[in-house]
Amino acid sequence: MTAFRYQAMEGNGAAVGGIIEAEDRQTALRLLGDRGLFPSTLEVAPAMAAAKATDAARSANSLASLREAGAFGKRVSRKDITAFTREMSALLAAAIPIPQALDGLADEENPALREVISKIAESVRKGSSLSSALQEDPALFPNLYVSMIRVGEEAGVLPKVMSDLADLLEHEDEVRSEVVSAVAYPLFVLGFGVVTVTVLLTWVMPRLFGMLQEMLHVLPWPTLLLLKVSGFMHHYWLGVVLGVPGAIGGLWYYSRTPEGGELWDRAKLRLPVMGSVFRAAALSRFARTLGTLAKSGVSLLPALKIVENTIGNRVLARQVACVAEETRGGDSLAGPLRKLNIFPRTVVQMIDVGEESGRLDEMLLKVAEIEERHMRARTKTLISLLAPALILVVGALVGFIVIALLLPIFKMSSEIH
Repeated sequence: MTAFRYQAMEGNGAAVGGIIEAEDRQTALRLLGDRGLFPSTLEVAPAMAAAKATDAARSANSLASLREAGAFGKRVSRKDITAFTREMSALLAAAIPIPQALDGLADEENPALREVISKIAESVRKGSSLSSALQEDPALFPNLYVSMIRVGEEAGVLPKVMSDLADLLEHEDEVRSEVVSAVAYPLFVLGFGVVTVTVLLTWVMPRLFGMLQEMLHVLPWPTLLLLKVSGFMHHYWLGVVLGVPGAIGGLWYYSRTPEGGELWDRAKLRLPVMGSVFRAAALSRFARTLGTLAKSGVSLLPALKIVENTIGNRVLARQVACVAEETRGGDSLAGPLRKLNIFPRTVVQMIDVGEESGRLDEMLLKVAEIEERHMRARTKTLISLLAPALILVVGALVGFIVIALLLPIFKMSSEIH
């Protein structure tokens, strides 16, 4: 690759300059033309300039690594990326060039996001496309994001594609926020119950049982059982405190491996009640992502490959790969879906009608709405039952402790009388 220094004019008459890497001069001119630039000068950059460009790229990579490690104090959240996408689509819709739009968004309160946008703008000024600049940071801009941006650039409809992408991200954020809000109260009840029972068993019960053992030779079996558990917790509380998080961390690490991840994804789909919720969530993501990609102009086979990597479940991802292979052989999308029984029959019929009418993207988005409606209804029902169930469990544990404490007292009083 050769580094070329250029001076060019944008469509609005603004002068820009920078360095672009290409195999030869003709390729460099073509790349600049693809960016909407009209070069006035194009010459081979000196070795020093090329070295600086290489150093800048290395610096960007190191900055990305530091950013992922939290070196800038505040990480870039998913909501930050969603807001960036929405604002970028609005600026591009107003016919503002990409470098100027990025400069307008670089004034961010979040220093990590400001650094990300600045590096993207720098890469674009040096001749990279927006999709290539975003691809340098896959942790923030995954394959789905970059692929849609690339399709928008190639088709000349980048503002519309970014608007569709912002809609997709905002919808996913909304669904995620609803689920987190619904689960917050049951998790609080569970955490409060665990802390309460642990404190009682570890510090309160041993002192009371010490007095009871001196007064009674034979304890009732509930009291004896509670005494054993309390003694274990009192003597080995440090091991429990370290062991439980360690076991959870080990399971989490194993779930990140290919074998453990597939086992966990398969187990989620087979859960008695929650399995249907996980399946509906994955299928709604499949339909909405594929529908958004089709709406943006991505052909079916590349879109299925992107969905395979973003569906969030390895078992269903393998089925999506089978659908892609069937489609590669000339079959329609509805045919493989019908064979694999991924979607309900009515949903497959909707997809079939969408293919025949040439409105596959619309039908897929409607399918996503149906699956999301089912997922929300089931989640709301489960959460409404989970909180009372947890309260009953915590109440039963505390009640058992109270009964175990009162039984020796009743026995002692009966012996006195």
